[in-house]
Amino acid sequence: MNLVQHVERSIVSRGLLRDGQSALVAVSGGVDSMVLLDVLHRLAPKHRWKLTVAHFNHQLRGRASDLDEKFVGASAAQLGLEFIADRGDVRAFQRKMKWSLEMAARAKRRVFLSHAARSLGCRTIALAHHADDQAELFLIRLLRGSGGQGLGGMKWSVESPLHERIYFARPLLDARKAELLAYARQRRVRFREDASNRCLDIIRNRIRHELLPLLERKYQPSAVPLLLRAMDITESESRFVQAAAQKWLDSPRRRAFDRLHVAVQRQVLRIQIGDAFVSPEFQLVERLRENPTKVFTAGRGVRVWRDDRGTVACRHGKPGDLTFRFSGVALDLKPRRGEREFAGVSILWRRRGRNSTDSRLRPSLRFERFDANAVGRFVRLRHWQPGDRLQPIGMAKPVKLQDLFTNAKIPAAKRRELLVATDLAGVIFWVEGLRIGEHVKVTPQTKRVLEWRWERILAKGSESPTARPAP
Repeated sequence: MNLVQHVERSIVSRGLLRDGQSALVAVSGGVDSMVLLDVLHRLAPKHRWKLTVAHFNHQLRGRASDLDEKFVGASAAQLGLEFIADRGDVRAFQRKMKWSLEMAARAKRRVFLSHAARSLGCRTIALAHHADDQAELFLIRLLRGSGGQGLGGMKWSVESPLHERIYFARPLLDARKAELLAYARQRRVRFREDASNRCLDIIRNRIRHELLPLLERKYQPSAVPLLLRAMDITESESRFVQAAAQKWLDSPRRRAFDRLHVAVQRQVLRIQIGDAFVSPEFQLVERLRENPTKVFTAGRGVRVWRDDRGTVACRHGKPGDLTFRFSGVALDLKPRRGEREFAGVSILWRRRGRNSTDSRLRPSLRFERFDANAVGRFVRLRHWQPGDRLQPIGMAKPVKLQDLFTNAKIPAAKRRELLVATDLAGVIFWVEGLRIGEHVKVTPQTKRVLEWRWERILAKGSESPTARPAP
């Protein structure tokens, strides 16, 4: 079976693209994405797919990045396909978020692709990840000490964290790199080389050019297929443990924490630590698991502990200190309505059609309405942090929260108690008691509305409604 037939079979059998569907094809200009574009373009007439080519310029390689963008645009034009592109300062975003360059680039690219797909009415975004990428990812995460969830690798299809009913699909996920290169030669598919892919200072490149070839040459010729099999097994078992942990957390009548299986105990703690924006490192999880009520220090001075029932709590600094609090929680807004308590504040939300009159959240002084699609599915609640900015509704550009607090005459201690909400990309859209963000305001084009109400329910300074006082 040649590559075109193989990819077609994967798409149909896994439901990645339905006949007559529109799809956004993410194309960098490298061999992987150019082969994906060529294969999908050949299959499009048969399945009546409407393809649009999308390219994000990361501005990391100067003129070479600009030439990549021009090349992809010209390739789309040659195929008679619509082309959409955007660019962003990834290095500045990396410094702001304090992430790795790879993580920052991926986040900016995903935001662009998700927004572009929504604006074009595409439900699927096709990505060119392949089998060798999966094997490399497994080895990277293995060397970093990742657990089963991380070792499970990439999925054939996953919903965008920014927009519901938009999916990232990977039609090449079981194709080898060598197959893609052979296809490009046979079909004379033009592509551009990214010089950074040969830099051995990057761990992924060292694994690609040194470790994987060594494993296949000296130890196991079928290393990649066997690694993919291990990933599939690990991911399935990890999903089972995660479901058991979440079921325990959601249960009003929990079994004793100490009677849970060790794997479930670890996952229960990992979920809660992650919700508090603390890195769930294995060593921290084990210390908490084995030492109830004992306080441990995580990154940036955050103190973390658990009670004997398995409930995790954290606090930054000493009570009363004018220090920044770095704890937070993640909210999944996929349910049409919900409620979450954090830091003494109860947040209630409801998503509905813009013209719907059925609403249980009635307007009040502590009530806001947002464009639900602009906010996205996942948001984060946290406290004010150094350098935070907001573009208030009606203003042309972002301003520092510190300046907004000063203008509103909010005392220094009070500022550190106020909550802010960000979207998945870290952009603030709500600050407790202040104006909402310009980019999430309700407009005539808004299709779905997010209604948001908050109420303080605990004494100021309380960090969690379920947390015991810090030992």
